[in-house]
Amino acid sequence: MKPNGRMIRGIREGRKLSLRKLEAQTGLNRGYLSRLEREQVADVGSEQLRRVAAALDVPESLILDEETTP
Repeated sequence: MKPNGRMIRGIREGRKLSLRKLEAQTGLNRGYLSRLEREQVADVGSEQLRRVAAALDVPESLILDEETTP
């Protein structure tokens, strides 16, 4: 699964959540979350995506970068 890092960052910042708070809520390392937002993580497991979506209170599909094919 490829996450949409820009969307994750936008939602996090819009909710005034720091990376430290997101780290505490997800149990995921702050460095990993930062790389996720900068789209330096090409593939994310469903559990990690679920944790981030739950912490941001959004559906997983919103933070998933689904490639569209013509």
